[in-house]
Amino acid sequence: MERQVIHCDLDTFFVSVERLLNSDLVGKPVLIGGSSDRGVVASCSYEARTYGIHSAMPMRLARQLCPEAILVRGDHDLYSKYSNIVTEIIEERVPLVEKASIDEHYIEMTGMDKFFGTWKMTQELRQLIMKETGLPISFGLSANKTVSKIATGEAKPCGERKIDQGSEKPFLAPLSIRKIPGIGEKTYPVLRNMGISRIATLQEMDVFTMKRVMGENGVAIWKKANGQDDSRVTPFHEQKSMSKETTFPVDTIDMTLLRKTLLSMVDELAFDLRKENKLTSCITVKIRYSNFDTHTQQIKVPFTAIDRVISETVLSLFQKLYSRRMLIRLIGVKFSNIIKGSSQADLFDDTLDDLNLSRAMDHIRMRFGTKSVMRGFALPEIER
Repeated sequence: MERQVIHCDLDTFFVSVERLLNSDLVGKPVLIGGSSDRGVVASCSYEARTYGIHSAMPMRLARQLCPEAILVRGDHDLYSKYSNIVTEIIEERVPLVEKASIDEHYIEMTGMDKFFGTWKMTQELRQLIMKETGLPISFGLSANKTVSKIATGEAKPCGERKIDQGSEKPFLAPLSIRKIPGIGEKTYPVLRNMGISRIATLQEMDVFTMKRVMGENGVAIWKKANGQDDSRVTPFHEQKSMSKETTFPVDTIDMTLLRKTLLSMVDELAFDLRKENKLTSCITVKIRYSNFDTHTQQIKVPFTAIDRVISETVLSLFQKLYSRRMLIRLIGVKFSNIIKGSSQADLFDDTLDDLNLSRAMDHIRMRFGTKSVMRGFALPEIER
């Protein structure tokens, strides 16, 4: 049985949602993101991209490149609402869906050609989504997730592309290696230094050469370049919450210790969010006093996974919650209303400095372990 997998991607999703609400934005260069000079671009319209603007670019530079661009603050709650509508439309019509991000889905269609024409059904589903939501969306259909994702990229904006089984390599060959999912800022220079710019060159190389130079990651890249990918479409299961608690050996009112403990928990939880490409919009602080009375306080915030935003919120909640001046036995932090979101969603409030610091620390932790680098407040006390 020939495998059939759809990849679909909502085109310039944040911008498209804003245009549904404000038609004056149609056809104009639009930037979504923080308004300060230290902010960054979360998303931009195709009109803005013609000026060289792209996601994660410093907002100040983007506005210099295109002074007439319209800046929109962004509303992740609104984008989540429309994302869920699209997910519901898809889930009502196909048996197996993987929600890869807020604007991206994989759909397993294998075996559906027994009852429907797979490509015909793909086209009808795309038209239905656009009719029901008013949002532009691009589709790719092939035998696996990698080729379908690349096909979607080639179909943009607002198009569809089918890659027949057996034609994967000719389709991929003329494309830039940047089109391969997983080739980013670190891998691309390595391949370019090897003289590789097109996927065709990767296809001609020996897999053992790639393994010798880049390890198992090189093998994975070689397989993708040759249109090979046996990864499954995995149903989306939303994680409801994540939390950490600390019970002190001795009940305490040491504010320095309490503050440091809270921030350390935030540091670990925020890293877990980013590692899993997730965001939270509800933060809860918990206190248990020495007499076992337990109190909690929570607040809704814009979706984020950045330490600074969450730390400020947690400390503010703790200050409001801790009013009895009694000894504390336990404190805890909980993140809920968790969604799987693209990195764009972190860019509404966060500055480039915040993002660069988090990314640098995350890279070190991924490579050397969670405790390999930590912020100053999380360091153990030095006995004198």
